[in-house]
Amino acid sequence: QVQLVESGGGLVQAGGSLRLSCAASGRTFSNYAMGWFRQAPGKGRDFVGAIAWIGGLTNYADSVKGRFTNSRDNAKNTVYLQINSLKPEDTGVYYCADKFRGGIVAGTSYDYWGQGTQVTVSS
Repeated sequence: QVQLVESGGGLVQAGGSLRLSCAASGRTFSNYAMGWFRQAPGKGRDFVGAIAWIGGLTNYADSVKGRFTNSRDNAKNTVYLQINSLKPEDTGVYYCADKFRGGIVAGTSYDYWGQGTQVTVSS
């Protein structure tokens, strides 16, 4: 059974940091590119960043470049999103998703999604 489980969200003041985790099971994790998306209240789901299944290449939305960092630990079947210098506009539900041997461009169509973790940034 495929599962992607996000964790690490919470309430944080502007300027703070969080590290989100996405634990995967039911697949050979190392074969999957992993993406992060967020959905702000009343808005659609937007691409945040992605990390390649091989080589460690990453890609980020312009709005988060320099503040967000993707990493993965294939031994732990987990991908991480380090979020620094949080802003109120970063508030939303953050989702991870996977794509079998996929790319990291923003328009990638992902195979499976987690349930999300809430990040709330207070000003």
